[in-house]
Amino acid sequence: MEAFISRKRRKLAPEVAPSLKTTDEDGDGESTDFKLAILESLHPDWPRELLLDSLLACDGSVERVADALLLPTKIGATPKRPASNGFQSSLASYARPASSGTTAKSPPKKVLTQKGKTLHLFAPEDVEAHTPCSIFHNFLTQDVADALLRELLAEAPSFTKDTFQLFDRTVESPHSMRFYVDSLDEAQEQKTKYVYNGSYIADVAQTTPEMLKVSDLVRAAVNEEIRHRIRRFYPNGQKLKFQSPEEWQPNASFVNSYDGPKESVGYHSDQLTYLGPRAVIGSLSLGVAREFRVRRIVPNVDASSADSQGQIAIHLPHNSLLVMHAEMQEEWKHSVAPAQAIDPHPVAGNKRLNVTYRCYKEYLHPKYTPRCKCDVPAVLRCVQKRAATRGRYMWMCHSGYTPGQTGCSYFEWAAFDDDGRPPWAEGYKGNANIAALGGDAP
Repeated sequence: MEAFISRKRRKLAPEVAPSLKTTDEDGDGESTDFKLAILESLHPDWPRELLLDSLLACDGSVERVADALLLPTKIGATPKRPASNGFQSSLASYARPASSGTTAKSPPKKVLTQKGKTLHLFAPEDVEAHTPCSIFHNFLTQDVADALLRELLAEAPSFTKDTFQLFDRTVESPHSMRFYVDSLDEAQEQKTKYVYNGSYIADVAQTTPEMLKVSDLVRAAVNEEIRHRIRRFYPNGQKLKFQSPEEWQPNASFVNSYDGPKESVGYHSDQLTYLGPRAVIGSLSLGVAREFRVRRIVPNVDASSADSQGQIAIHLPHNSLLVMHAEMQEEWKHSVAPAQAIDPHPVAGNKRLNVTYRCYKEYLHPKYTPRCKCDVPAVLRCVQKRAATRGRYMWMCHSGYTPGQTGCSYFEWAAFDDDGRPPWAEGYKGNANIAALGGDAP
């Protein structure tokens, strides 16, 4: 079973790499429910979720799934349903290629999404090849994962839903959350100096002992993965422009609670205000498995056509670490979609707890960053949709996000050097972001 549960990156042999398909019906006239019923009768000991994943990987062919599940594993044993909840349902390490006789190849660099369709990815190799993310399955030992999960479940009743202004409507987030920082002094500063969605956060907690313990493990894994991605995926093996060359050091986190299948979060990009350009985030999932969706931001395309390139769904099981890399927040949006049904977790029940470890930059403390005419620390945003100024950063008024406030018209282009440092930061090497594009707001 090592091939199924190892969290280390594995190089897939050509003869066992699955082809990638969208989850349309395969044209044989049978419904997915009917096919699952057949598979459940053939393999009663296998979880329904795995059988569905298998059906997706085998292009809807019941015969191929039944054949694949009877194949011996690399250590010569017949696969058995694991006793723990940490089983990973990727077929990348053992599914047989299509029967056409063609040799399956490693995933191409080109994104395979299609308009209006969802591409489902499960294998770490596929995730890193087709999205701005990396994933580690079974990231923590079972004892450490269980300890952190129980700790967060005890914290969850104190979580609250965020309220913010969206155009002319007051909106409440469809899941609950809490913000954590590593010391009591920092927690007090976060309550009185840092602004989120136009308001100060009244409830900021100190990072819990288990969260702090896991933070060191996340830090090591994320830094190794950043180096790997730069070497393998970035032009000439160099970091991206505006990406920090410094080691990623998590010092704050939002913990999100999704209680039941309907709690979710819509497509968005995470705020860059205290993280800086090209931010990296480590996201640890515990409890119920949910679907994490990502899609590219298409310049000059309105929201009604946002699915013009399709979307990618990444399966996030219990005890998985997802690394959102430096291209994520500026060039992609992400969401946690509502689910029609979920498989309860033996400890968490219907809950998914998600810790998003973040690296707040000291030089982006509110005492340094611009303040708008409302005397509120400005928010840092990146131009995403206007092709002419795409990729430029700007400081804007934040008060308009606060219910009952309209905000001011404050706008200023932001300047960062190639390492993502603003002009007031030590080591700033020059203005690399402001070009001769004019000063109009996007």
